[in-house]
Amino acid sequence: MERLRNYLEHRGFEVCSRSGERMGIAPGVVRKYFIYISFLTFGSPVLIYFFAAFWLSIKDHMNSRKRSVLDI
Repeated sequence: MERLRNYLEHRGFEVCSRSGERMGIAPGVVRKYFIYISFLTFGSPVLIYFFAAFWLSIKDHMNSRKRSVLDI
């Protein structure tokens, strides 16, 4: 189980950890409440999670590109 957890944390989208860091809350608490809300609303926050993952990957991609003077 620990191996699976490490794999998912390493390869995951890091949406809960990033939002937890931004709000000043422990990422484990954000994950826990995300799971609770997902069960209560029959999985609809999963769509929000995937949208946030897509948005963060686009944001990371844009920030990783180094712009030079010749990129006009």
